Amino acid sequence: MKKIEAIFKPFKLDEVREALSEIGVSGLTVTEVKGFGRQKGHTELYRGAEYVVDFLPKVKVEVVVPDQLLEAAMDAVVKAARTGKIGDGKIFVSDVAQVIRIRTGETDEAAI
Repeated sequence: MKKIEAIFKPFKLDEVREALSEIGVSGLTVTEVKGFGRQKGHTELYRGAEYVVDFLPKVKVEVVVPDQLLEAAMDAVVKAARTGKIGDGKIFVSDVAQVIRIRTGETDEAAI
């Protein structure tokens, strides 16, 4: 099993959720986060004063998938989240050693 953590622009969340749902991903976790990469924030004007916004709003989606679904899930996220502009985001993939569904006690792939 693999855990996919995808960080991207907030307005792309519905498209990413739908794309993952279409390939059979049944659950995910969404967190509102802030950060920056090469984008390095931007300058805004508020009531005549200029200030720098260092951390930009993003969303982080976490999903655990079986190994055979990994490539399809990554492709779905990339296609749905891409705008072609700087700041589109990143995907991180890591191994998941074990999963336990608390309610039923199911483990591993049966629990996702």
